[in-house]
Amino acid sequence: MAEQVQEYLKVERQQPWREELRKAMKAKERTDITRVKMPEEDPHFRATNSNEVNLGLTKEMALQEARRCLDCANPTCITGCPVNINIPKFIKRIEQGDFLDAARVLKDTNTLPAVCGRVCPQEVQCEVNCFYVQKLGKEAVAIGHLERFAADYERDSGNISVPEVAEKNGAKVAVIGSGPSGLAVAGDLIKWGYDVTVFEALHEIGGVLKYGIPEFRLPNVIVDVEIDNLRRMGVKFETNFIVGKTAGIEELKSEGFEAFFIGSGAGLPNFMNIPGENYTGIFSSNEYLTRVNLMNASNDEYDTPVYSGNHVAVIGGGNTAMDSVRTAKRLGAEKAMIIYRRSLEEMPARVEEVKHAMEEGVEFLNLNNPLEYYADERGQVNRMKVQKMELGEPDSSGRRRPVPLEGSEYFIDVDTVIVAIGVSPNPIIPSSMPELEMSDWGTIKVNKETMESSVPGVFAGGDIVRGGATVILAMGDGRKAARGIDEYVKARKKK
Repeated sequence: MAEQVQEYLKVERQQPWREELRKAMKAKERTDITRVKMPEEDPHFRATNSNEVNLGLTKEMALQEARRCLDCANPTCITGCPVNINIPKFIKRIEQGDFLDAARVLKDTNTLPAVCGRVCPQEVQCEVNCFYVQKLGKEAVAIGHLERFAADYERDSGNISVPEVAEKNGAKVAVIGSGPSGLAVAGDLIKWGYDVTVFEALHEIGGVLKYGIPEFRLPNVIVDVEIDNLRRMGVKFETNFIVGKTAGIEELKSEGFEAFFIGSGAGLPNFMNIPGENYTGIFSSNEYLTRVNLMNASNDEYDTPVYSGNHVAVIGGGNTAMDSVRTAKRLGAEKAMIIYRRSLEEMPARVEEVKHAMEEGVEFLNLNNPLEYYADERGQVNRMKVQKMELGEPDSSGRRRPVPLEGSEYFIDVDTVIVAIGVSPNPIIPSSMPELEMSDWGTIKVNKETMESSVPGVFAGGDIVRGGATVILAMGDGRKAARGIDEYVKARKKK
């Protein structure tokens, strides 16, 4: 990474147009510009439909925000990005008015710029490392908003660039899972001349980008455009193919695949194991969101309906909990509640997601924890018992531990409960490969430098290794694994 930054400093900063931009505005003029605010749909209107909430920047907004970038001598924003986007370079392309080239710069290292511009937690990655935050105590340059702008501008222009691809090197690689880590692996390897096939268990490509994130945050069309670009580069996709069931890795080896990347995600939902959890109307967030996002469950004409009632409780405080409760609101819930055992300040969800949920009328019952569910004579959940909590000493996560308040139990009427307290790694592939070394949490153990597992030639990344993480961290794993696969294949050819 340090070498990449140094190369950037040597080459890019010598460009004549960069000097022109520096002379056009003094640093003081740049730092006096107020950070742009993303336009949004009206909360009352958006809570009734699945339209995207964030509307994107106009050209004028993007140009103004790009001018805030100081083109630092030491661009620490790059080191905060898991996929190492050359952030100053693409932002300066925007300031110059060359929006299409800004998109090309993004695609040098990021397979999914329009996706990342929407769902990446820039506020704790590249933006927290921005000079404005670190040295000036001001709001960071809106890197995520600008990334989305460049990617959207390119798509809307109809002039979508396809990254250059090297001549085929004769090596075949199988990628298992079409989520963000798998797509990142495929994007890098296809550039380097590999024959890449992505195997997806579901009927649509995209993994968690499709089944786990609602349209109001990440429209499917955005994901499809970026996947189509991978197809244009030469990546092949096979759907309805469960590696470990349809065929195992040994069978795929007989078809000429030399290396494998496992990016099968964390699709096994966690539950609290409290009384009544099996009553009708109690869902995992995985099932609830998959039915709605991928199987059109909100449309009565489809065969996979999901019951979403008038009084909906979502258990958890992460982004998936916010996605679930906001989806319930859009499906007509009169009362949609978040029940979380810690305080609002300690919620792991993005600040923006919490803000949007509040604006849309979601109720937050913080410092509350479910104890038991009750049902009517048909087995349909109709009530839950919760207990109030208080914060004690910090636990291993660094957050203050929630402690039950004795005698504080009370009841809440509910007709739907969605449990969003995390997921565990998908067990199908590990169960088909007993030689894989696994952790106590069911994740695949890998070499952190190469992402290679205990089985030579088998690499892994994303949630199957991390146990649950962000889209961009999974993509970072994918890029690292691509380099590991490249080294592995080249070393074999030398023997």
